[in-house]
Amino acid sequence: MPTLTESLTDPSKKPAIVDDCCKLIDEEVADKSGLSGLAIKAGYGAVKGVKPGFVRHVVEDLLPEFAKALEPIHGEAVAQSKSVSAHFTANTARAADALLGITDAKAKHAKSAVVKGTYEKLRPTAKKHVEQAIPRLGKLIEKYAS
Repeated sequence: MPTLTESLTDPSKKPAIVDDCCKLIDEEVADKSGLSGLAIKAGYGAVKGVKPGFVRHVVEDLLPEFAKALEPIHGEAVAQSKSVSAHFTANTARAADALLGITDAKAKHAKSAVVKGTYEKLRPTAKKHVEQAIPRLGKLIEKYAS
């Protein structure tokens, strides 16, 4: 069985995976409400406005690192014959920490002041929001890596 990284970066599947990841992000942002939701929506709009296709490019760029970081959680599900999506949902904090470790490092080196500033403003509440996205992410991973 291929690794998660191999599955998610397979050139024959990667465009569809990136499309689904972008859709997942759009849906998660759209689902946000209240004051924090307004802040997230405004920040996402600012980041999307950096240049056309910016979010897609970032997803394509980060996908191999995200897959590698999530490999242990995926591997546990496979080894224990568990549902991948259910296992991710049961490990939301671990998955969120794995993803945020990568984005924190990338944000430090961001060239765009808009991207860097937006990330810094939203980072204090990011873990909660990333955790909320993990069930959808688990289903996406299950779709392409099971």
